[in-house]
Amino acid sequence: MDWGTDLWDQYDVIDKHTQSGLDLVERYIKFVKERTEIEQSYAKQLRSLSKKYAKRGSKDEQDCKFSNYASFQEILNELNDFAGQRELIAENMMTGICVELTKYLQELKQERKTHLSDAKKAQQTLGDSFKQLESTKKRFAKEWAEADKATQQADKTESDLNATKLDVEKARQHAHARVHTAEECRNDYASQLQKFNKEQNYFYYTETPQIFNKLQDMDERRIRRLAEGYCQFSDIEKNVLPIISKCLEGISAAGTKINEKQDSILFIEQHKSGFERPGDVDFEDYTQGIKPATSDSSLHPPKVRTKLWPFSKKHKPPAAEDFSHLPPEQRKKRLQAKIDEITKELQKLQDQSDALEKMKGVYEQNPPMGDPSSLEPQITETAQNIGRLRGELAKYESWLSEAVGGEESSNTINNNTQHGVVAANQGHNIYTEFDDEFDDIENPIGQCTALYTFDGNSEGTISVTEGEMLSVMEEDKGDGWMRVLRASGEEGYIPSSYVKVNL
Repeated sequence: MDWGTDLWDQYDVIDKHTQSGLDLVERYIKFVKERTEIEQSYAKQLRSLSKKYAKRGSKDEQDCKFSNYASFQEILNELNDFAGQRELIAENMMTGICVELTKYLQELKQERKTHLSDAKKAQQTLGDSFKQLESTKKRFAKEWAEADKATQQADKTESDLNATKLDVEKARQHAHARVHTAEECRNDYASQLQKFNKEQNYFYYTETPQIFNKLQDMDERRIRRLAEGYCQFSDIEKNVLPIISKCLEGISAAGTKINEKQDSILFIEQHKSGFERPGDVDFEDYTQGIKPATSDSSLHPPKVRTKLWPFSKKHKPPAAEDFSHLPPEQRKKRLQAKIDEITKELQKLQDQSDALEKMKGVYEQNPPMGDPSSLEPQITETAQNIGRLRGELAKYESWLSEAVGGEESSNTINNNTQHGVVAANQGHNIYTEFDDEFDDIENPIGQCTALYTFDGNSEGTISVTEGEMLSVMEEDKGDGWMRVLRASGEEGYIPSSYVKVNL
């Protein structure tokens, strides 16, 4: 079955049906476009979400060394990749479906227009032929009537007794001429009728079926292409599913690679001070060898407190360039990090210097390419910066060597100092050493309870026992230490994580 055979007389129906099919393609294109807009919006929101929760800054970078922080960052990265796949889906749908179908739709519209135009032309040609047939038919009818009338007139003239022979001859000639003209019109009419019938037969049995079959073929191709577009709608997403699955697997892997023990060890490495635990405090026998105290000191004897080092009593010293304000372990880490930073910058400047020298050589060999002297300021500036960085590198390396080499001797001195407090005080007034440092009494800023026992064996720290109530004299400034005061009057630094602040 085909349109040309079974729908030969349904031009208007075919016209509407093919237009409806094109409208469906256009609707599907709009549908896919809206789907791509949804995908793009979804991807944009996912990227914004990932960026919002991404870590930034030096402190965040330090936190990312912990596996639980790093895993969350990996999740954000995988989510960002997932968003990229949604964008890819939108892009492929736009280019593979919308753009291609739009182009194909324009071709179909033009093809349909051509076929319908051919059908109309064929109808117009057949209509013109029919009009011509009607014209020759009317002319034949008219001429035959005139010929019949002329013949009757000739017969009447011939039977008239009063008519002359000349009149009869003229009437006969006129009748004969009219009959001849009528015969010619009859032949024209017969010829035109034969021509019209031939054209009509061609129109209904050949030309129109061919046009309608072409429209049928066009419509079937449209349906097949639209079916492919429907499949593409699914296949495009299926093609990225393996990558999306990898993103999801990456998120799961980020969760499984977390190592809580390793995080604890890393935290210890980041914040351990490196101080040696102090030795036992010797008994100070005040009953022997003590000189008479002054009246002021006798009336108001100050509480003996361990001398704090490397921290001051009231305020921590400002950050030093050599990081000497930090505990030994932290100082070494910071110095090494600074050395690595300077080395990296120095290598960058060295590469820049080499590039400038090569460019200068090229200019010298090929003057048209540039003036070698124009590079001198940059070369000089780069050389100065390299010299400055080398000086800084040597300085920090010497500080690191000092920190690594002097750690053991420093610890030995610290312990000896604590064990020799009594001997040093026997020849001096025991209050004189603390008069300058503790010239007034500082009020506590809060209370806290020790969660664990801490043995403060290094200078500047104190020992506390689990459950002991302490007075907070100085809050944690971000280095993991806080200054507290015991009920016995001993004051010093302890790890902030060892206590719970009472609100």
